[in-house]
Amino acid sequence: MAHESHEQVDAVTGVTTTGHTWDDIQELNNPLPRWWLWTFYLTIFWSVLYAIAYPAIPLVSSYTKGVLGWQSREAVEVDLAALKQQRSGMTAKLAASSLDEIKQDPEMFAFARAQGKASFGDNCAPCHGAGGAGAKGYPNLNDDDWLWGGSLAQVEHTIRYGARSTSDKGHSGTMPAFGRDGMLKREEISHVADYVRSLSGLPTDKTADLNAGAKVYADNCAACHGDKGQGMQELGAPNLSDKIWLFGSEKATIVEGLNNGRGGVMPTWHGRLDDTTIKALTLYVHSLGGDQRP
Repeated sequence: MAHESHEQVDAVTGVTTTGHTWDDIQELNNPLPRWWLWTFYLTIFWSVLYAIAYPAIPLVSSYTKGVLGWQSREAVEVDLAALKQQRSGMTAKLAASSLDEIKQDPEMFAFARAQGKASFGDNCAPCHGAGGAGAKGYPNLNDDDWLWGGSLAQVEHTIRYGARSTSDKGHSGTMPAFGRDGMLKREEISHVADYVRSLSGLPTDKTADLNAGAKVYADNCAACHGDKGQGMQELGAPNLSDKIWLFGSEKATIVEGLNNGRGGVMPTWHGRLDDTTIKALTLYVHSLGGDQRP
C-alpha cells in the first residue's frame, strides 16, 4: 500500500485531489453538496435554540430549566388531569354505586372493567401476570379456585386489606412449619405428603403408607384443610382435592411446604388506591375467574 501527500489533478474528471492515494486510488477534493451543508448547519442552530428553550444541559446537582419553563412531568400531570376530568362523570357514578349495582349496569360495568384492567396492569400484574394467570406461589385469577373466597365482597376485602399484610383487617392464616418446628417426624411428613397427593387423584409410590398418612392428616391438617381436603376459605387453606396447586404438586414440593410452612404475602391496597379504583379492580378480577357468584 502506497501513500502520497502531494496535490494532483485527476486526468479523467479534471478535479484536484486531496493529495491522498490509497492502493492507487486517488481521493478527489469534491466539496460537500450545499443542501447537505445547510442541513447540517440548521441542525446545529436548532440544537442551540432547543438547549436555550427547553431543559437540556445537566449540571452538578440539577439541569438547565429552559426559558419556556416547560417540564415533561408537568405535561404528564396536565394530561392526567384532563383524563380524570373526562372520566369524572362515570367515576362519580362508580363511587356512588355498590358493586352489585355496577355489575348490573352494562355501561358502568364495562367502564369499571376497563379501568380495573389498567390498574391491574400497573399494580397487580408483576405478581399475578398481565392476564391474571399467576405463577408458582402467585394465584391464578382465571380459574375457580379462590383461597379467600371469590364473591365480589370477598375479592374486594382481599384487595383492600391484603393477606398477611400490614393491615389488621387483612387475611392472616398461615401454614405451620411442621418439620422445622419439630411437630412432625420425617417419615410422618412423607406419609402425609403421599396422602395429600392421593386426595386429588395423583399417583403415589407403591411403598406409600396412605393409612399412616391419613392419620397424620386427620391429626394435623384436617382442622384447616377439611376432612376430605376441601379447604377452608376463612383461613386461606387451599383445596387439596382439586387439580390446582399453588406451589406445585410434586411430592418434594409438598414435603418442602410441610417442613417449612407456607404463607405468601399480598399487600394492602387500602390507602394506596382510592375506593373507586379498588371497586374497578374488584369487578375486573372477579370477572376473570369462573366463580361468578354475586
